[in-house]
Amino acid sequence: MQEEGSEIQEKTGLNDENNSFKKKLVSNYLKLVMLVVFCALFFWIGFEKGKENQISQPAVEMQEAVFKNKEKTNEKSIDFSLFWDAWDLVKNKYIDSDKLDANDLFYGAIKGMMQATGDPYTNFFTAEENKKFNEDITGVFEGIGAELGIKNEILTVIAPLPGTPAEKAGLRSGDKIIKINGKMAAEMSIEEAIDNIRGPKGTSVVLTIFRNGDQDTRDVTIEKDKINVKSVTLEWKEGNVAYINITRFGEDTSNLFSDIINSVKEKNAAGIILDLRNNPGGYLGTSIDVASRLLPKGKIVVIEETGDKSRKNMETYGGDIASGIETVVLINEGSASASEIVAGALRDNRENVTLVGEKSFGKGSVQEFIEMPRGTAAKITVARWLTPKGVQINEQGISPDKEVKNTLDDYNNNKDPQLDAALEILKEKIKK
Repeated sequence: MQEEGSEIQEKTGLNDENNSFKKKLVSNYLKLVMLVVFCALFFWIGFEKGKENQISQPAVEMQEAVFKNKEKTNEKSIDFSLFWDAWDLVKNKYIDSDKLDANDLFYGAIKGMMQATGDPYTNFFTAEENKKFNEDITGVFEGIGAELGIKNEILTVIAPLPGTPAEKAGLRSGDKIIKINGKMAAEMSIEEAIDNIRGPKGTSVVLTIFRNGDQDTRDVTIEKDKINVKSVTLEWKEGNVAYINITRFGEDTSNLFSDIINSVKEKNAAGIILDLRNNPGGYLGTSIDVASRLLPKGKIVVIEETGDKSRKNMETYGGDIASGIETVVLINEGSASASEIVAGALRDNRENVTLVGEKSFGKGSVQEFIEMPRGTAAKITVARWLTPKGVQINEQGISPDKEVKNTLDDYNNNKDPQLDAALEILKEKIKK
C-alpha cells in the first residue's frame, strides 16, 4: 500500500492528493451520517412493527431462548406483537384506562411471566416489595417495635420489644388494637395492619387499644423510629437448659448465633432447645454457618440438586461447639427452607437430637436473589435440596420424632405444650 501511494503522489502532485483526501473525508462523513440515520430509522420501524400486528410481520425468532427441557409444543419462535396488541387493547378499550398506571401494567406482565413457571417461589419484586423483603430478611425497619398477632380474632400486642417506641409509649402484652389511625383493625389482615403501623422514622401512628381491666378504649400516639430486631435470642430455662430462638436466617444470624452458642458452651448447658417454629428460612449460607456450630467438620448439611440431576454436597466447615450437648429442635408448619435444612441436618447427623412439634412446611428448593434495574429484583429457583440422607422434602415436610400440637386455645391462654414437651424430654435424657 505504501508503494502504491507513492506512485499516485508522483503522478498527480500534492494539491491533487489533498483534494482527493478532502473528497474522501466528506464522502466518508456523509456515509457515516447516512448509516446512523438508516440504523435509527430501521430501529424505529422495527419497534413500530413490533407494536403492530401486521400480517406481513414475521414472528420474532427466539431460537436461542428455546427451553430444551420443555417439549410441549413444536414452536420455535414467538411473535411479540401479541404483547403489544394486548397492551393497546387495555390502553384503548379498558373502561377506566385513564386511571391505569403504565408501571403497574409493565410489572404485572413480568410477574405473570414468573408465575407462569408454576413455581410459587420464582417471583418478581417491585421496588417497594424489594425494600420490604430486605427489611424482613435483615430485621431492620422503621416502625414502633412490637410483635403483633391475632388472638380471639382480635389484633393483639404479643410483646413490645425492649427499648423501642412501643415500650416507651406504654404498650403492654395483651393490649388489643381496635383502631389504627382511626381505621378499624378488624377489617384488616395482619399484613395490612403491620403495613399501616410501619412507616418512616419521625412520623406517628395512633393506636386505639383496649386493655384488660379498663372500662373503655384509649388512644396511644407512638412516634416511629428505626427498629433492629435480632434474629437470635437466648433464654435460660430451669435445669440449666439453653433456649435458643431463631426467627429467620438473615444477615445478623451467623454472628449472633456464634456468640450465643459460645456462651452456652461456657456455662456448661445441660441441654439445648433450638426453636425454629414459624421461621420461614432465609440465606442458605447462613443455615450452613449455624449447622457448622452444631455438627463436626465435614458433615453433610444439605445436598443441592440442579435441573440436570447433578448433586453437590454442602458440608460443615468447622467450628463445632455443641454437637455433644443433648438437643431438642422445635418445628411446626411455619418452619420452612433454611429451618428445615438445619432440622434435617441435625437429625440425620446426630443421635442426641430430638425433633418435637408438628410437620414442617416442606420447601425443598433453593432460590437465587437477583437485584434488577429501578430497584426491582427477582427470586429464581435454581436448585432443589435433599437432607443428608438423600430425602427430598419438597411439599412433604419433615415429620417430628414426637408430635405435639399447639391449639388456638393454648395460644390464647399463653400456653406452649411443645416447649413443655421439649423441656420434659431434656429432663429425662439428662437424668440418664
